[in-house]
Amino acid sequence: MPAHKIKPNIYFVGTIDWDRRSFDELIPLPQGTTYNSYLIRGNKKTILIDTVDPSKWHELIDNLKVLQVKNIDYIIANHAEQDHSGALPYVLGDYPSAKIITNFKCKDFLQALLHIPDNRFITVKDGDTIAVGGKTFEFIFTPWAHWPDTMLTYLREDKILFTCDLFGSHIATSELYAENVPNIYEAAKRYYAEIMMPFRINIRNHVKRIEGLNIKLIAPSHGPIYRQPSFILDAYKVWISNNVKNEVIIAFVSMHGSTRKMVEYLVDSLIKRDITVKPFNLTKTDIGELAMALVDAATIVIASPTVLVGAHPTVVHATYLINTLRPKAKFAAIIGSYGWSGRMADQIKDILSGLRLEILDPIIVRGLPKQDDFKALDKLADEIKKKHRELGVIDKVI
Repeated sequence: MPAHKIKPNIYFVGTIDWDRRSFDELIPLPQGTTYNSYLIRGNKKTILIDTVDPSKWHELIDNLKVLQVKNIDYIIANHAEQDHSGALPYVLGDYPSAKIITNFKCKDFLQALLHIPDNRFITVKDGDTIAVGGKTFEFIFTPWAHWPDTMLTYLREDKILFTCDLFGSHIATSELYAENVPNIYEAAKRYYAEIMMPFRINIRNHVKRIEGLNIKLIAPSHGPIYRQPSFILDAYKVWISNNVKNEVIIAFVSMHGSTRKMVEYLVDSLIKRDITVKPFNLTKTDIGELAMALVDAATIVIASPTVLVGAHPTVVHATYLINTLRPKAKFAAIIGSYGWSGRMADQIKDILSGLRLEILDPIIVRGLPKQDDFKALDKLADEIKKKHRELGVIDKVI
């Protein structure tokens, strides 16, 4: 992607990764991603904010050459993860006088990950400012969004907040700004669900802190720039709140049809009770879609057959992921089937033990469900509706 002027003397110099389909060998990237880097020219000094993934270092260097950048004085590293820092050794090689400005934790990570010598660093503290050539950079520490080293950089004169991973979206696009709002909303929500959701309480505090800033642009390190900061800030305020919706997600696997019959019956039973249901067949589901659904749901239902004595391995993986993502759901239920014996329900309960969930009574049947089992599923649907009503989420968002 060629360099773009954002404002006078401020440029996007990042790159697009159209083909990447997995992040950290864990997160699906159905729409690719971008690695955003920004160049600021002051009266006398030139500053680069973040770099790019090491696979795209040559594109970053090419953009700098197109802009005829002869010297870089400072490179601000907001976060040490390699998709932002991986090109640092190449930039430092081409611009040997450049110093890296970052916090102590980020410096420690960068030295461990990239073996950058100590004399290339200038460390800053939370709230510190550096004024260079008519540009004042303020550093705002935001630990655990989503690493312990993350920080934001606020360019006071131009009212731009460079947020690194925070408010980002994994979407490969040649559009510099977030104009296609529905598409960007979905990409940003997926990004939040997969990466930021486990840290929502920390992020809630960080969002409150930046509310006092006069922000004209939010420039993240993935996805487009926000010319209307309220768009992404308002979305985050909903996602990081404790509010849930009148929604149930059902994550399931069925080997021989018994668990599927239970799931299909429960879906219909919940719909009859005016509850939104989102079933996910885990053998076919894009795990990112499941993560997005977790952002809002009041109740999670895990449905599994029994393999030997435990849950189906795919269900175990999904349950572990749910526990890791730490959604704000209030209730969980376990349903499923077995052939001879097992402790499938206990295993799932153990995996979910890290969440603050009220786990409703499980419904586990032997073989195909019978009439009494369907009645038990109706009772479960009644119980879920009762719980949602007590929360105040029936027909509205709290």
